[in-house]
Amino acid sequence: MRQPAAWNRREFLAFASLFGWLPFLRPGHVSLAGARFRIVRNGRSKRRYLLIHGDEETARGLLLRHMQAHDGTAILIESHTRNVPIEGGQIDPNRMFSRAGAEISLKALNPDWGPERIVRALDLLDRGRPRLLAALFPPAGGLLVALHNNTDEYSVANEEPLSEAGSLRDREHPHAFFLCTDAGDFKILSDSPYNVVLQQHVQEDDGSLSRLAAARGVRYVNLESRMGNRDRQEDMLAWLEWHLP
Repeated sequence: MRQPAAWNRREFLAFASLFGWLPFLRPGHVSLAGARFRIVRNGRSKRRYLLIHGDEETARGLLLRHMQAHDGTAILIESHTRNVPIEGGQIDPNRMFSRAGAEISLKALNPDWGPERIVRALDLLDRGRPRLLAALFPPAGGLLVALHNNTDEYSVANEEPLSEAGSLRDREHPHAFFLCTDAGDFKILSDSPYNVVLQQHVQEDDGSLSRLAAARGVRYVNLESRMGNRDRQEDMLAWLEWHLP
C-alpha cells in the first residue's frame, strides 16, 4: 500500500471523505424528485431530525433553533408548500417512501394522469429513494425525530386505532403527541406528561416514513403539535432530548 504522501489529490480526497476526515466534502443537500432538503450538521451525534412538510413553519423554526444548541443532523425540506413537484405534477413528500404509498398519493393529487405517467414517476422515486434514506436514517443505535404540525383535521385520535399501545396523559391536547416505532422508546415516552402511541406492526403501507422505519427496525419518533403552538412542541422536544438515549 502506498503511503499517503505518494497519493495524488483525487485519491487522497476520496480516501479522506470515506473516513470523514474532511467534513466540507459532505453534501449540504439531498433531493428526491422535486423535494430538495437542506442538511444542517452540528457535532457527531447519532440523532437525526427531519422536517418533511414545507408548510409546517412552526416546526421548521423550532428545529433550526434546536440545532444551534444540540448535536445531530437535521434534514429540512426547502419548499414552503405541503406537496412537492414531480414530473409536472405533485406528491406528498411523506408518501414517497414506498412505491405503493407513492402511487396512492400520485393518483389522488394528479387525477388526470394516465398509467404510463404514474409509472414514470414511480420509477423516478425508486431510483432516488436509497440516497435520501441514507441521509435520513441514523446509524445503529441512533434516533430519527420527525417534527410535524397539524390542524383540526388530525390528532392522536386518528392514530389510536392503528396503534399497538398508547398512553394518553394529556387528553385535553389531542393534537400534541408522540408516535414511535420502538417499544423501548414508547416505554420511556409513556412516562412523559404527553400523549404517545406505538406503531411497530401497522399493516397498511401508506408510503410514510414512519411505516418504513417500523418495517426496517429504525428508531423513529414523530413529534406532532398543532400549527403555531411553538411552546408546547418545544417542551416536548426538550423532554425527548433529556430522556431518550
